[in-house]
Amino acid sequence: MNKKEKLIIYQAFPRIMTNTNSTNTPNGTLEENGSGKLNQITPRLLKSLSDLGINTIWLTGIIENATKTAFPEAGIPADNPNVVKGEAGSPYAIKDYYDVAPCLAEDPAARMEEFEKCVKRIHAQGLKLLIDFVPNHTARVYHSDSAPIGIEDFGNQDDHNMFFKPSNNYYYIVNQQFSPGFDISSQGDSPYVEFPAKATGNDCFTAFCGINDWYETVKLNYGLDPWNGKGSYDPIPDTWLKMLHILRYWASKGVDGFRCDMVFMVPQEFWHWAIPQVKKDYPEIIFIGEIYDINLYRPFIEYCHFDYLYDKVNLYDTLVGIDRYNYSAAQLTTCWQRVEGLGDSMLNFLENHDEVRFASEEFAGDPMKVTPYLVVSAFYSNGPYMIYYGQELGEMARDNEGFAGNNNRTTIFDYWSYDTLRRWYNDGKCNLTLLTSHEKWLRNLYKKVLHLAGENKVFSEGKFFDLMYVNHKNPAFNPHKQYAFLRYTEEEAVLIIANFDAKPIDIEFNFPELAIGMACLERGEQKVNDLLWGKRHVFSISEDKPSKFKIGGYDALVLPLKVHVEDAEKKSPAKNNE
Repeated sequence: MNKKEKLIIYQAFPRIMTNTNSTNTPNGTLEENGSGKLNQITPRLLKSLSDLGINTIWLTGIIENATKTAFPEAGIPADNPNVVKGEAGSPYAIKDYYDVAPCLAEDPAARMEEFEKCVKRIHAQGLKLLIDFVPNHTARVYHSDSAPIGIEDFGNQDDHNMFFKPSNNYYYIVNQQFSPGFDISSQGDSPYVEFPAKATGNDCFTAFCGINDWYETVKLNYGLDPWNGKGSYDPIPDTWLKMLHILRYWASKGVDGFRCDMVFMVPQEFWHWAIPQVKKDYPEIIFIGEIYDINLYRPFIEYCHFDYLYDKVNLYDTLVGIDRYNYSAAQLTTCWQRVEGLGDSMLNFLENHDEVRFASEEFAGDPMKVTPYLVVSAFYSNGPYMIYYGQELGEMARDNEGFAGNNNRTTIFDYWSYDTLRRWYNDGKCNLTLLTSHEKWLRNLYKKVLHLAGENKVFSEGKFFDLMYVNHKNPAFNPHKQYAFLRYTEEEAVLIIANFDAKPIDIEFNFPELAIGMACLERGEQKVNDLLWGKRHVFSISEDKPSKFKIGGYDALVLPLKVHVEDAEKKSPAKNNE
């Protein structure tokens, strides 16, 4: 895989993204609220995303999940509603790893064909496609009606009399019925009965999970005994073999990569074994891991062979802290220090389906504050950058959709649609006609930033230089509200200064001699146009005198700097060896 290409990822939830129903009912059924369709991911829609600066689309909720909806025309019954979250169900409660969610198809009986045509349209636009791989758990009832001949369902050959057995696919609470701390007979005509109980997906190894557990899922067994932490991996556990086949199956459908759910809940030995085998057959396939422990970053890159990992608990949480908890902007320096040597493998973002919306009351509360957060997170490293559908329009997540409630997120459990996205989608026109002036401004900002991040080598291949250490004692520079760094290659350099303060500022800024030398910056007066706004800036670069800048409130400067190309060529070992 060519890591010099910076992935600019658009996470989209097709069930909602193109749904045009404007009269949604909380907890509404598919018939009442409708669903977006894969056929509506048209060349026009994909071109609109490409024009935004996207080169990769992650379609969330493709694989068939447990749902309260029946699809009789496709021979698919509804699942027991007592163990399904929301009317539509969680896209992470997989009931058939070899099938497509029927609600996404105009003809549910032809759902796989519609998906395959969607893949072709995505590739025809020059975009890559990611889908979810959910390795840690399945829906409580798993059955595949689409698996290739010879592939057995998870659990078919399990010994139900053993809590743990290396060859079992699940963990069993022997001689106990599934009895969670809430009523599992209140919905539908039949209570949910599971005997013996299986362990619940969030490592709940009892029959008595609670309402806040992942009660709609059951934990898969990869040969790891949870009581003593010992793994039995020889012979290869059956779950490993089944999962490897699933990965190869979707790769054969033309999928370009997988966003892998909760990778740290699966033994590292599995990833070390499986990913190289998939890459042997599909060398360009991408593996992105969802992970929440910085101490695990290095082993999951170096031993488990992931291409990229979420940097949620590092950069993302620090940016949230700057806005919500009065963190100093100077703490951003520790973010790159924590992942030094791994920065190019970090996937950065301000939103995804697990996190609150940036513009929601629980984060910034105002989409127009996004500029410094967006600029820092997009330009911080050479690793991928991701936005969540509707983020570029300032979606504020103020709807109470039903199961999800009013939680400052956009639902993944309900049939729904959002006004912002409906107006952008505009019955398939995918244009700006119905957007407000603020939404147009915001989408244009994202367009500039995403194109810069994905197409400018200084942000996809360049080096990083933190400039805070020479400015933290500068009386005309507030390190608690401003953050500054350089990105540079042999041919160019860009200065980024972000202002997290609501007030416009006049700052004096020091360029350290080391940075001038490393980036081969020209000393003296520079007259350059800001890459975001096109505004002219005149300043001087010197290690002896500070440079002066004006920055608006919640704004950022992205300034191209003049460099001595001859000096850079002298420093390049490759050129010196020619």
